[in-house]
Amino acid sequence: MTVTKKLTKHGNSYALVIERPILELLGIDGDTLLQISTPDGVSIVITPLKAKNEKRRFSSALKKINKKYGRTLKRLAE
Repeated sequence: MTVTKKLTKHGNSYALVIERPILELLGIDGDTLLQISTPDGVSIVITPLKAKNEKRRFSSALKKINKKYGRTLKRLAE
């Protein structure tokens, strides 16, 4: 997929707005960490760091489950 974009002024900086269909295609959201590199000094490569994001989501889900069902799970384990 190729998209032509312009940068948007954001305070004293510029921002690149990524539309929802592209975010959904990549499986990323506002909480996803992105690695930005310029391998040849001309191109920009933006790579989502999914492993860390997925680990964080898993930990969050596990905390919610333990909070809601912790006592029951503990009794089942005995």
